[in-house]
Amino acid sequence: MADLALSCCEIFDNLNITKMIKPIVEVELPIYWINADLWLAAFCIIFNPLFWNIVARWEYRTHALTHWFGSAERGCYGLAGIICLLGLFRDYWFEEAISSQPIAVAMCADHVRICGTLLIVIGTVLVLSSTWSLGIIGTFLGDYFGLLLTKRVTGFPFNVMNNPMYWGSTMNFLGYSLRQCSPAGIVLTTLVAVCYKIALLFEGPFTEKIYAEKKLSQEKED
Repeated sequence: MADLALSCCEIFDNLNITKMIKPIVEVELPIYWINADLWLAAFCIIFNPLFWNIVARWEYRTHALTHWFGSAERGCYGLAGIICLLGLFRDYWFEEAISSQPIAVAMCADHVRICGTLLIVIGTVLVLSSTWSLGIIGTFLGDYFGLLLTKRVTGFPFNVMNNPMYWGSTMNFLGYSLRQCSPAGIVLTTLVAVCYKIALLFEGPFTEKIYAEKKLSQEKED
């Protein structure tokens, strides 16, 4: 009986409890934070709206792009081309960041992929329809070049939401992240939404100021 008690004690002595509870305690998110692609994608996401807001305000005050390109229209198209190239660069690194990160098994479900697909479809419709409604000049900061719209656009998609270009783009990023089962993509998409929201805090009031000054100028002429 004593030998049996000793054997039991030896079993418990040799049992390493810390190894049993370690997988439960050390639960980590499936994101590699020390990853160059992730941080480069984050940098591009932050840089792009910062760049076009700074350059657009600089143009509004100095008309430098108008002088360089020879006219306000060409200057606006030139800035639009740069913004599009920066967008492609950002999208490339977003894809690279996601592809270098682990997936979350819980996200690999049919209903998640379907939600992702729907978000991409809706987001693409919002982006393309808003560009169609505003035109290239209206979409890419033409008002900073003095190229103001004659009247406010109220048709689709602007009758559904404000700033459909930004939120449609955010939906595309979120939809793609869901389809790729990527927690890192969700984090980067959140950063996209935050950056767009901050950009709107500056763009909205400044655009209203531009149109208010134009209206005041026209009233003085009349």
